[in-house]
Amino acid sequence: MATAASGGDDDYRSRAQQSPLASQRAKKANTPTEANRTGRISAGYFPLGYKEGFNQWWANVPAAVAEHNVLSYVPYLRKPPTHTQTGTSTKISDSSTVTVSDHDLKRTASATSQSENDPHGNRQWNSTMVQLSGRNRALNEFSVERVGEEHDQNLVMLHGYGAGLGFFYKNFEGLSRAPGWKVYALDLLGMGRSSRPPFKIHAKDREGKITEAENWFIDALEEWRIARKIDRFTLLGHSLGGYMAVAYALKYPGRLNKLILASPVGIPEDPYAVNADMPEPGDSTLANEFSQDQGQTVNDSNPNIPDSAKTGDNNNFLNARSKASSTSSKTSDKSPPPRKPLPKWLTYLWDANVSPFSVVRWAGPLGPRFVSGWTSRRFSHLPPEEAQALHAYSYTLFKQRGSGEYALTYILAPGAFARSPLIRRIQGVGRQIITPSGATTSTVELAAQRRETGIPVVMMYGENDWMDIAGGYAAEQKLKEAKEQALKNASAEERKKEAGDAKVLVIKKAGHHVYLDGWEEFNEVMLKELAETRSKEKSLP
Repeated sequence: MATAASGGDDDYRSRAQQSPLASQRAKKANTPTEANRTGRISAGYFPLGYKEGFNQWWANVPAAVAEHNVLSYVPYLRKPPTHTQTGTSTKISDSSTVTVSDHDLKRTASATSQSENDPHGNRQWNSTMVQLSGRNRALNEFSVERVGEEHDQNLVMLHGYGAGLGFFYKNFEGLSRAPGWKVYALDLLGMGRSSRPPFKIHAKDREGKITEAENWFIDALEEWRIARKIDRFTLLGHSLGGYMAVAYALKYPGRLNKLILASPVGIPEDPYAVNADMPEPGDSTLANEFSQDQGQTVNDSNPNIPDSAKTGDNNNFLNARSKASSTSSKTSDKSPPPRKPLPKWLTYLWDANVSPFSVVRWAGPLGPRFVSGWTSRRFSHLPPEEAQALHAYSYTLFKQRGSGEYALTYILAPGAFARSPLIRRIQGVGRQIITPSGATTSTVELAAQRRETGIPVVMMYGENDWMDIAGGYAAEQKLKEAKEQALKNASAEERKKEAGDAKVLVIKKAGHHVYLDGWEEFNEVMLKELAETRSKEKSLP
């Protein structure tokens, strides 16, 4: 095993490779860097040079180290707790040439630390691997709670496809300011630093395969909830995490007190079903995740969203409901453009379940360079040192053994539209029959008498989001119609218990990753949602 670096985090950063975007910035500013001094900057889609890419591959930074360094940018958490167990292994690779000090990186499956000089009160930060039933099933968890205060509410955050809990590093400190809340972030099973069991589908029919793929993730989440002895919680999911959050709410009713979907994937049934003037697939779907430059996204205002949707109210909520009618009036006299088919090679690779992370693993020394094609654009709005930490973190996650990533082809069709669109079933959120654990045939009738009375659903999109916001408006309408239907024959008591609500919010100057692009406004909106939820929960009998 490599010896521990004496300087801890600072020593690691001093030896880390420079951010691919940082070298571009330095070149524009005529600032000498190792890259432009040697003439090794690679133009085009992959800005990381061959030499830098090889060095990063050779360094073989462990996922625990990469996560640790990202979390070190959380305010008041200079020494974040980081357990070393990635999946089922607690070993730091012997071939790694970069480590942090043993004091900072606990060689266990659990670690805890306190915040330093925290003006918002002392907080305790925890990093642990939560074991689940079965072989090679465990979820990586990061949490924060306020010390000396009783917490009666829990927020659980789920990341998107192929990402990890470290992507929420801009949100942990801000959200944990909420009194009475404990904040959890989880790596989905088979992603991030959670265990990566072999992903296998046993169903033969189309619907069965979709359900089995969804259950693979949400059953693990439910098992985690039971292990943590949490009764009800607020669930926040981004992108694929948002899709899974809806699936969880439908399968496990009664567990949530609020559902927050940040740019969720999989809502629209078809690109033409909710957007009559849909751009070409290459301009409107998953391709934008790899091509949009966030440096431009966070500085641009979207002219297609009316000013009335951006002004919001005094609480800075951006009530964007008017966009639905505005879009409808503008496009009612237009015919949809002809559909452009996706390339056959893309459809073949998608259906063959060849993930983009497979390419990174196969690429060997070229892997970091390929990843820089995404990270240099995705994190271009961040300070260079943070962008580099996220680049290294992304690469260490992408190169891990394939597991949960293989679920994507069963859930989404090529182009990022769901095979079982949420718009067909989201109206059932908060309207399911609650069956008590251990219910038997003799108690089914009694269980059937207790049905959910709605839960608030919040959908957030970035102003420059490539995800179809019109799908959010359609989902909002479906949820409101379900509420109206439930109230038609409701008793006075049922009306009193009714908690259903739905709204769409737009975060200014943000793209698909709203929690990162517009993190300050996102955190502000979230804090108000959490305060509202706690107030309502405390008023319940």
